Amino acid sequence: GGGSALPVSLSTMVRKAKKEEPKKVAKKAADPLFPARPRNFRIGGDIRPSGRDLGRFVKWPRYVRLQRQKQVLMQRLSVPPAVNQFSHAMSKDKATALFKLLAKYRPEAPADKKARLLAAAEAAKDGKEVDSKGPACAIKFGLKHVTALVEEKKAKLVIIASDVDPIELVVWLPALCRKMDVPYCIVKNKSRLGALVYQKNATALCLTSVNKADEAELRNLEENCMENFNNARMTWLKSGAPVMGMKTQMRLKKRQIQIEKELEKRNQA
Repeated sequence: GGGSALPVSLSTMVRKAKKEEPKKVAKKAADPLFPARPRNFRIGGDIRPSGRDLGRFVKWPRYVRLQRQKQVLMQRLSVPPAVNQFSHAMSKDKATALFKLLAKYRPEAPADKKARLLAAAEAAKDGKEVDSKGPACAIKFGLKHVTALVEEKKAKLVIIASDVDPIELVVWLPALCRKMDVPYCIVKNKSRLGALVYQKNATALCLTSVNKADEAELRNLEENCMENFNNARMTWLKSGAPVMGMKTQMRLKKRQIQIEKELEKRNQA
């Protein structure tokens, strides 16, 4: 009979795949001008450094940019005296005393006025006589109203806001007060004046009368305003000197130092 076939091992049947050598990738030479700086986004890696103010890099809203640019422009230009006088506001201690006095003479609140008129109307309906007048001594506000009171010389003290925009609204008012010999003062913050008369802002306020108890205090304020505003000629005759930016200031300083050094050399020679 036929001989039995020898068992063939699997290893001889399966062909061994040749190992492919990995392709060599040519490494790019590092550019010395632009070295690679890989970022690390793990914890504590490429994040905002704490304590650094990045306000310079924020894109601020348009109105913020405009008011900042305007402020810088006002510093860079030679400001005319009529406008420059609004930068000399009343000192803080005097302004505090003034606002304390003005707080006593706030006009009637809208709700109180409504209630008073309603009560007067009901009394009139019942045939009763009621004296429904508002407070006698109160702050007068509104530019036209204040102007009329100054022209009639009824105003005892005029208070003007320093930050009215556009400034042309009140730029002539100090000159009118000086002509009419009415004491005036310029105080910071139109919103602070507005708060006294239940408005958002107020350009100018004035007092026409006060109670007897406050007459001495009003007289003191009038004298102070006459001295520091009406009669202080330099505040309303002097132009605002332009202030250069920090870069320009440093450049001019370096130039001045260089000039001084050259002069020293010439003197020594």
